Amino acid sequence: MVIDHVGIVVRSLSEGLTQWESLFGYRRASTVVTNSHQKVNVAFLSKSGSLTVKLIEPSDDTSPIAMFARKGGGLHHICFKCDSVNTTIPELKAQGARLIASPQPGEAFNNHDIAFLLVPGNLNVELIDTSEKYGWDDSATATSQVAPALAESNE
Repeated sequence: MVIDHVGIVVRSLSEGLTQWESLFGYRRASTVVTNSHQKVNVAFLSKSGSLTVKLIEPSDDTSPIAMFARKGGGLHHICFKCDSVNTTIPELKAQGARLIASPQPGEAFNNHDIAFLLVPGNLNVELIDTSEKYGWDDSATATSQVAPALAESNE
């Protein structure tokens, strides 16, 4: 498994995007996508040589992250890309992880299944098994990968 992105809860996507662009130099790399299952709106950001960031805002007051957002938000999850969500879940559960959101289509990932687990130490983990991101600006893909940047710096 490899880290695909980190998920950050924000009260407002527009404010969060502005903050990440002005403070950290990230740029928006996708359209805003509504995940109807999780009741959130998300947008991906990228920066050369860095991990992808997914900003997440609640789409309504019944969203599982609504209370967290009202309190200011912050780090929500680390997303790992694996070969198969359905194969990886039992492997992680055997090591003490607890499934908190069963596999379901994730609109931000072109409806490929996503799942959430709480791993020992209280780390919220999202699992995906695709590189597809809905509305992703393909020119951002080359600038948001850590491994190629690290490989080049080690040569």
